[in-house]
Amino acid sequence: MLKLLRLLARGAAARATDDFFDQNALLILDQQIRETRASLERSRRALAVAIAGDRAEARRAESVEARALDLETRAVAALKADREDLAAEAAEAIAELEAERDAIGAARASFATEVARIRETVADAGRRQAELERGRRVAAASEAVRRLGASARPQDTTTLREAEATLARLREIQAETADTEAALAEAEPGADIAERLERAGFGGRDRPAGSAVLDRLRRAAGLSAEPA
Repeated sequence: MLKLLRLLARGAAARATDDFFDQNALLILDQQIRETRASLERSRRALAVAIAGDRAEARRAESVEARALDLETRAVAALKADREDLAAEAAEAIAELEAERDAIGAARASFATEVARIRETVADAGRRQAELERGRRVAAASEAVRRLGASARPQDTTTLREAEATLARLREIQAETADTEAALAEAEPGADIAERLERAGFGGRDRPAGSAVLDRLRRAAGLSAEPA
């Protein structure tokens, strides 16, 4: 029984973790993108520093080569002047400079291969980062649409269906208010006094009576206005 309870506890914890991840997936993705963007930027800077260092090594190699050539010229001049001793010392220095030049060349060749690999890795990471950020924008739009169409719970935002129902109720209230205001206007003192005075014979009619309309229709039919 205890083993079963432990298994159930682990299952509940795993489900809670999955639910938490699902509910916060976009926030988690945003943070992961920020971290990968920062890591990519560090890689780019490290590559730039390495390339700058290689260029410095290239300048150093050129300097060593120039010094070796200069010493060689001077050593030849010393030999022509029968200064074997100076020429021998120059030869030793030239040998050291040439060894240094060769070491720099070998290191740069190896470094060039490594830089090419790093450059390709950084370029691939940059492409993947750009694709990740494009995917994030699409995911954010899809999530917004999903939330818009989801059934609302108390903690959720209002759905379109609820908003439409609110609008319909608002229109109904406005119509009731308009009807009430019209009824109140008709019930005001003196609102129908003109009509009552007209029926009592004071003043002309504001609108034709039914009998007058009937007389007009009889005349149009060729009949006498008064019935026989």
